[in-house]
Amino acid sequence: MLKIGLTGGIGSGKTRVADLFQAWGAAVIDTDVIAHQLTAPGGLAIEPIRAAFGNGVLTPDAALDRAAMRELVFQDAEARGRLEAIIHPLIAQVTQAQAEVASGCYLVFVVPLLVESKRWVSRVDRVCVVDCDPETQIARVQARSGLTPEAIRRIMMAQATREARLAVAHDVVLNDGQTTPEQLQHRARQLHDKWCVLGAHS
Repeated sequence: MLKIGLTGGIGSGKTRVADLFQAWGAAVIDTDVIAHQLTAPGGLAIEPIRAAFGNGVLTPDAALDRAAMRELVFQDAEARGRLEAIIHPLIAQVTQAQAEVASGCYLVFVVPLLVESKRWVSRVDRVCVVDCDPETQIARVQARSGLTPEAIRRIMMAQATREARLAVAHDVVLNDGQTTPEQLQHRARQLHDKWCVLGAHS
């Protein structure tokens, strides 16, 4: 199957675009969803995280306390590295297992940190970026999460820049503050139709 790496900054609308592709017949594997499953109560990452960081980064029901961990890794690059060393191999295992049984007109990997991780760009046939201006990102994330603009900017600063994402993109879906749901659907549909043709010939 044709493999698409779908990425974009926080609040860009990646999930909405991925949902459209899935509704039209693509297979979608979302690494963020996998990460949440791994760090839910009983998830495969919980005991290694407890061993590395202690109970202070877990909630009372033994899930990852995402707010506590976010504070820790933003202040401590070494802690971020230890967390990634636990999570990333597990995500890779689950992603590979799901990819082997996936069926659809093409396969979409939703990877928020696709550009930052380096290894993903070579694993997909095309990179698609959901593009959005920073002001709209902040407004969207604030509306859904209640995080302060400062906290959101810190998350954005830990991600690749808009320019860095666009530099590796084969395809771009613009989803800025002026984009209507109908426009977003139209732009995504054009790519879907193109990828179906490419997939049929690959």
